[in-house]
Amino acid sequence: MTKLKKILISLSLIFVVLFSLVGGAISDRLFGYKILDRFFPRLTSQGLQLTQQKILTEESVVIDVVEKVGPSVVTINVKKEEKSPLSIEFGPFGFSFPQGQGESELIEENIGTGFIISQDGLVVTNKHVVADVNATYRIITKDDQTYEVQKIFRDPANDLAILQINANGLKPVELGDSDQLKVGQFVIAIGTALGDFKDTVTTGVISGLGRGITAGSIFEGTERLDNVIQTDAAINPGNSGGPLLNSQGQVIGINVAVAAGGQNIGFAIPINVIKEGIDNFNQTGQFNRPFLGVRYRMVSRDVAIMNEVPQGAYIVEIIKDSAADKGGLKVGDIITEFDGQKVEEELSAFISQKKSGAKIKLTVWRDGEELELTVTLGQATE
Repeated sequence: MTKLKKILISLSLIFVVLFSLVGGAISDRLFGYKILDRFFPRLTSQGLQLTQQKILTEESVVIDVVEKVGPSVVTINVKKEEKSPLSIEFGPFGFSFPQGQGESELIEENIGTGFIISQDGLVVTNKHVVADVNATYRIITKDDQTYEVQKIFRDPANDLAILQINANGLKPVELGDSDQLKVGQFVIAIGTALGDFKDTVTTGVISGLGRGITAGSIFEGTERLDNVIQTDAAINPGNSGGPLLNSQGQVIGINVAVAAGGQNIGFAIPINVIKEGIDNFNQTGQFNRPFLGVRYRMVSRDVAIMNEVPQGAYIVEIIKDSAADKGGLKVGDIITEFDGQKVEEELSAFISQKKSGAKIKLTVWRDGEELELTVTLGQATE
């Protein structure tokens, strides 16, 4: 390369640098950075100013939800007296057999979970968690503050209870919309697993919707729950009454049961099922639920064909002085239509859509004949 070419190249480089500096200064003066900055990042003494975006991962979603909702989740504690059984021992291995009741023993343990729904001390949990009307209950917050439960309001139609404590400034949860749920949707559960492990967090997906289950035990009795959410998020004894959450930290269900003999099969009551009950309670201070006053078993299509009877709700018991009793229903009747709708699903689903005091037309099959009856729904009490 000749000496002249080297000089020309050097001059060209100097010219480019000078042009860039002058052009940048002019553009800053004339355009106030606005035009060029739309297309090119600005080079400053602190480096390139790049837009920062938070990358969402499953891990970060769970952490954010737990930080948001964790302070609103509480542990339910019970204190009660139980009589220990007397026993006798015999045989070479000292086998023990109960023989009546012994002295009373004070039992105190964590039995469930709940979540705060108002700043002034209302907590939601399952009715079966606080079923013992002779026991004393307390709630324990995430920061280990303990409050005595002043009042308990039990919903006679759903496995729902509202506990009232003397507190202010609590952090309530945000309620979501369970009608918008999809199978496969990511969910998070928080609760006191096994009564020992507070603030346990588990994750999973919605495995199924619209399930019907019979929940309970031989000791506490059983209850039919319809239209529940199935999830594979780990739910254990002690999780009952705790929130099932979506990825936004909204409560979309109340954890209620786990399948016996199955793994990763848990159930939650959809939040929309109990929203009306909560709203009604906030307005009136009590639960106002329609009540027909019957115990029944559903007659499926197959059973109906085999027994040559119609499909519907077979009445096995009628509560004295209830709407059903006053309206003329009898044990052995099969309710085939409820206010013009065929009863091909749980009767409770039709009743829950009505209000106390509503007049309902029932079509009833009795001894091979159809009857038309009119009943006025009563109000459920505990």
